[in-house]
Amino acid sequence: MRAAIDEHYPNRDWLTEQREVSLDRWFERTAAALRESLSEYEARRAIERLIERFNDGHVALRWPTISGGERSAKPEIANEPITNPDVFCAARGYDSNQVSVGTAAALPGFTPTDGPELFRTAAVTTNGRKLGVLRIGVFSPEGYPDACKQAVANVRIAVDKPCNDACSDRLLTEVLAVMTRSMIASVERLKAAHAEVLLVDLTRNGGGTDWTEAAARIISPVTLESARILVRPSDAIADRWRDLSAKLRKEASGQRPDNRQPLFGYAESAERISKGLRPCVAASCPRLVSAGFTTGLLPTRPIGAVSKQRWATDVFGPAQFPYRESVWDGPVIVLVDDETWSAAEQFASLLRDNDAAIVMGTRTGGAGCGHLYGNNPVTLKNSGAKLEMPNCVRLRRDGSNEVSGVVPDVPTGVRWNDGPSYAGRLTAARLPDAIAQAEAQLRSRNQAGQIDIRK
Repeated sequence: MRAAIDEHYPNRDWLTEQREVSLDRWFERTAAALRESLSEYEARRAIERLIERFNDGHVALRWPTISGGERSAKPEIANEPITNPDVFCAARGYDSNQVSVGTAAALPGFTPTDGPELFRTAAVTTNGRKLGVLRIGVFSPEGYPDACKQAVANVRIAVDKPCNDACSDRLLTEVLAVMTRSMIASVERLKAAHAEVLLVDLTRNGGGTDWTEAAARIISPVTLESARILVRPSDAIADRWRDLSAKLRKEASGQRPDNRQPLFGYAESAERISKGLRPCVAASCPRLVSAGFTTGLLPTRPIGAVSKQRWATDVFGPAQFPYRESVWDGPVIVLVDDETWSAAEQFASLLRDNDAAIVMGTRTGGAGCGHLYGNNPVTLKNSGAKLEMPNCVRLRRDGSNEVSGVVPDVPTGVRWNDGPSYAGRLTAARLPDAIAQAEAQLRSRNQAGQIDIRK
């Protein structure tokens, strides 16, 4: 395990230099506990306690399954004939229980304004300001079975027949499109209700996918520039960028001159990244190197006709979603807590680092970047356990690692084990300050001429 951490864990240097952790001490204590273990259970617990010390939501240990020792988590769904979209979506892991109520629902005067959209909305009045509340409980599509059922109808999937890989891809693409349109409709509902400030509730949001990049752009009053990504040098990742460069050059050969030049430029940028990702053995070689941005090759969406090209998603990932930028154009507050993780932290960091929102609540969990290009766990040879680790680092605007957690501008003092009413009262007490900061932030941007909406 120590060898795997030293070789593959991208946050190792942050752990030792910023958190000032002694990995030698951690592993020595674990080795001593293993020697003193009197059973398999005690030995496993010793290693599990080591994993818990990392406090990284993307570091986990999966013990080998004992044959015949476990049952399906949902045997009634696995064995039931699939005859309707509800059963079809449930069998594919779609479960609304992934979305909890959130802290904002406990605010005094919380008045739901829900419509047919997937994302819960509400109104709260504080110090004469009308807040529109938007609850995002998770960024994973599996948290929204209603989106799955709508997608099944939209793309006409026969639920009583096998759904192969192509079918699954069609379904997921449409589910994310349904989520995107639903979020736009939710924000428009709040605008129509004359909300003056938008409060996005991300408490107890465990993360999800990079769909978060599109979601953030829907509610951002300014054009967002996404975070830089660092990874360990790897031939496999370098080959991905080399292949992208070749694909863009091929696309350029059939384009008009006005599109051809940008494509050649993008291809050259992808080639430079590819070369930088090749492993080297010299002592001066960096441990982590650039792999573009969370959105791909470009940190912002290309302007004009370029954004509508079929290859736009190759250089800017969120272009695959039917989102509109800056549907909301007023002050924004993002509410977080210590159970806000991963993609939800990405959402909060992206908005805060672009001065598009004020963050309030409690320092987030600190999962940071997760699995770019898939999850490839390391199998430990003695136990057969699989050690999962993140394979990327997401950098904040100040150069810090997002795994540190997002520190709020307006702290509330709420803890993960506080009851909802108490958490609501603590949050309400700090809302006036958060509103004032969000409104001041928007005024400052307007005065500086920083509003640059790219429709």
